Amino acid sequence: MKWYKIPGVPYTNEPFITKVKIGGKSICLVGFEGQIYALLAICPHAGADLSEGLCVKGKIVCPYHRYTYNLETGKGGEGQNDFVTTYLVDIRDDGIYVGIKSFWDRLSGK
Repeated sequence: MKWYKIPGVPYTNEPFITKVKIGGKSICLVGFEGQIYALLAICPHAGADLSEGLCVKGKIVCPYHRYTYNLETGKGGEGQNDFVTTYLVDIRDDGIYVGIKSFWDRLSGK
């Protein structure tokens, strides 16, 4: 797994939603209830930019069709039968890092 430092996003307890590009991916970062979550920024249902949505009760809400995705698991709401990829987040002394597994990491189950 490769860890990427997120530039320009300080760690805070304030809620936020923003999009960053790291490791060739568009990542939606969400600050919610003192935690930071990282999810793929593209809605699998309609292709919308999830960073333009909102966060309600631990779920990111798609700005197009209001589909919801759990911040921790990426699982879609009831009846959706879909998900978004989630990524590990590590808060370090020098900033926020997001871990992205390579194809080989995923294949080997690491």
